[in-house]
Amino acid sequence: MPSDLVRVVLREAAGVTAVAIGLGAAGVLATHRLIASQLFGVAATDPLTLAVAGLVLALCAVLAALAPMRRAARIDPMEALR
Repeated sequence: MPSDLVRVVLREAAGVTAVAIGLGAAGVLATHRLIASQLFGVAATDPLTLAVAGLVLALCAVLAALAPMRRAARIDPMEALR
């Protein structure tokens, strides 16, 4: 079924994105003093900024996964396994 393949591709993209956003947020919190010296007018650990950045990255990941999702939806599962 095409919808199952779409769900698998989307789930894999979402999993990789969630791990990347989590590691990025941990990196920001670990290096906030260095980052704070590079920013003007925004705190390095500003929750709104971190949330917006995470949402933008998640949106980009979903948009990047659209082409593989559409391709997976068009392929017959038995054809793909051969």
